[in-house]
Amino acid sequence: MSGSAQWRPMGQGDVDAVAAISDRVHGAYTEKPAIYAERLRLYPAGGFLLERDGQALGYLVTHPWAGDRPPALDQLMGRLPDALDRYYLHDLALLPEARGTGAAAAAVDLTVAQARAAGFDRITLTAVNGADAFWRRQGFVDAPVAADSYGADSVSMVRML
Repeated sequence: MSGSAQWRPMGQGDVDAVAAISDRVHGAYTEKPAIYAERLRLYPAGGFLLERDGQALGYLVTHPWAGDRPPALDQLMGRLPDALDRYYLHDLALLPEARGTGAAAAAVDLTVAQARAAGFDRITLTAVNGADAFWRRQGFVDAPVAADSYGADSVSMVRML
């Protein structure tokens, strides 16, 4: 692989690659391909694929949201809620070969830009698998909200813009 990895808008044709990355990276927290397809259909501007030389190395899924409780893990939403009041970082996953390249920080920058462009003053997420330390380095702080479907060791987090 010769070029540097770049984030690009995700399309429905990328969903299988996204699901395969999720399966490799997230273990028990992986989601069905239909979840990624729906998130992309509901908010196309929020999906990105990290690619290098035609190979998918990671993905980012974000969308507007409402209220303190995050969307349930591996459950279809049907539609975005009414009275949207925050931007939600649903998922960021990188294959091992993309880690340490700055791709994660670039994904956070993309998320911040998307949230600001959509008029939101905060980004929320649910950290799993011990990722809360990474998210703290990105300016997120713990939020006192239970993320029931994500398990007892998950951490709800927020970053004010």
